[in-house]
Amino acid sequence: MNARERMLGRLRAAPPAAAVAIDDLDQRIDAHYAARHARDPHSAQARIESMQAALTAAHAEVWCADAASWAPQLADRLAANGVHQLLLDPNTREGAALTRALPPSVAARAYTQPIETWKAELFDTVDAGFTVARSGLAATGTLVLAPDAGTPRTVSLAPPLHIALVYAHTLHADLHAAAKAERWRDGMPTNLVLISGPSKTSDIQQTLAYGAHGPRRVWVIIVTDDTNDGANR
Repeated sequence: MNARERMLGRLRAAPPAAAVAIDDLDQRIDAHYAARHARDPHSAQARIESMQAALTAAHAEVWCADAASWAPQLADRLAANGVHQLLLDPNTREGAALTRALPPSVAARAYTQPIETWKAELFDTVDAGFTVARSGLAATGTLVLAPDAGTPRTVSLAPPLHIALVYAHTLHADLHAAAKAERWRDGMPTNLVLISGPSKTSDIQQTLAYGAHGPRRVWVIIVTDDTNDGANR
């Protein structure tokens, strides 16, 4: 027998591993996090502050705004920062609101064609991409995005500036709380993206560089005028 056959023979002859009781494991994990959250309960305001602090530490720019002011505030910032081409989905409520608020110097672009037909334009002329997060993880400052046809993953990856809007009532204490509250085990999107700040990498000398594999700047707007305290998150 060759080496491969000998290895497979040993694997077949080995006694079966003890089966893991999945339900029991789930209960133990749930109990661990329930005790952890009981020791350190997070109010809605505490989750906002934790999200903002974690993202800021990760080199993102974060601010809070209410539903009436976030679009005009963002439009002013875009113009002040020299953004001329903004990629967004105008068919969403947030995309339509931002499009209406944009000054003439900022053009809204929709993702309506295959990337192969406008790759050069996308990477060379689009200054920023706007997305709406499905939710956020306050402990790590992580945005949870569920890309779709109108806002594919490219919108948050290709432009040098990624702008994300997240609602305060969708902020969870941590990843476990998000998975439980959103019932991820019952069916997740085919492409769920977790973002915790700008793209960054280090070379062998540990020199940190931003923007090597994605946007070098990330702006996050937390919409705070929410009546849902999100106590179950």
